[in-house]
Amino acid sequence: MNAPADVLPIPPSALETTAATLLALAVLHSFCTGVFARLAQRRPAQAWLWHPLAEVELVFALWAGALVLTLLALAGPTAAAQYLTQRSYTEPLFVFAIMVVAASRPVLQVAQDVTQRAAALLPWRGAAAECCAILSVIPLLGSLITEPAAMTLAAMMLARRVLRHPLPMALRYATLGVLFVNVSIGGALTPFAAPPILMVAGKWGWDLTFMLREFGLRVVPVVVLNAVALTLVFRHALAAVPVTDDTDHQPRRPAGVTVLHLALLAGLVFFAHQPLVFMTLFAVFFVQARLFARHQDRLLLREAALVAVFLTGLVLLGGLQAWWLQPLLADLAPQPAYLGATALTAITDNAALTYLAAQVPSLTPELRHAIVAGALSGGGLTVIANAPNPAGLALLRPHFPGQSVHPGGLLLGALPPTLLVMAVFLLT
Repeated sequence: MNAPADVLPIPPSALETTAATLLALAVLHSFCTGVFARLAQRRPAQAWLWHPLAEVELVFALWAGALVLTLLALAGPTAAAQYLTQRSYTEPLFVFAIMVVAASRPVLQVAQDVTQRAAALLPWRGAAAECCAILSVIPLLGSLITEPAAMTLAAMMLARRVLRHPLPMALRYATLGVLFVNVSIGGALTPFAAPPILMVAGKWGWDLTFMLREFGLRVVPVVVLNAVALTLVFRHALAAVPVTDDTDHQPRRPAGVTVLHLALLAGLVFFAHQPLVFMTLFAVFFVQARLFARHQDRLLLREAALVAVFLTGLVLLGGLQAWWLQPLLADLAPQPAYLGATALTAITDNAALTYLAAQVPSLTPELRHAIVAGALSGGGLTVIANAPNPAGLALLRPHFPGQSVHPGGLLLGALPPTLLVMAVFLLT
């Protein structure tokens, strides 16, 4: 996300204004995917045109393509290639790899075992207890296994145990909203698991002790409160979900297979900043998954690839937004900065937001804390707000009418838990 001024032989303002316009159009397009989905259904002969426009994961890639064409037209192929090669694609590659591995049957069954034990400690039974456990335990586990892995596990488990059944639409969107919000803040217990914290932890000297003291004491209670509040509000609808599920009767995996999967998952997390290493580990996973296919479900290669494409588009568009984000953040006091960061996160990836903030040398410790807290707080409001959100959307979208999640419905579902997070950060 380096500034393009010194590599592109055109006035920076023209290119940056164009990039900001394309980002705004991409955000607007993301709110209109339902329209294109209906057009694809009503006009099957033109579905080849409308269906790609209805895929949320492709929206930002399409507008990033428009940015590349603009670069070619204004700056020429050499400068355009230079800009493309200067972007960092580590995050899209990592999310692709971790999403596939975390969704494998052995890892999923281990996560199910953990949540079922946690659910047994709750005052509810059946789907209500499991839903509450999934929405609280797995997001907090994201501080160890990273947020993309936590999102994948939680979404897979919610799909199999809750959302595959007939449920009120309000519960579906509320569940999606709480999931996105809790995953966004649940990775804040460590300095390496949440993308917005990862971008600044090394530069600002935020270690594990700092994260637990400044964020952990706030994050853990609010994650649990969000999960409990949703369970209480929709306890009657959740009580109607069948207690048994055919996914509970899958053959148990051999211990050696489970250990291998968990070791590969840990390796991906440990080498998250070294694409060559973690993609090599992913290749090892893929080979053993083919050799021991009887211990696997279908690998989520298509879904993970779409999410990676989405994030790549966001990297390309986000790399040219510093001209308006940095001055905006630098001139704010801590409380307005927190509110502004929360709002900005809804229209820009929160990792990009904190990355840009880290480039401002004059930020005080209080302002740094406020901006990162805001980036975490707003991470569930839209699908683009937090890097793992597209993974959750790709897995849960089939359980919504027309296989389409309306951005307005997501916003309404995420607003109550977001307000609770904001209250905790502002009042403590």
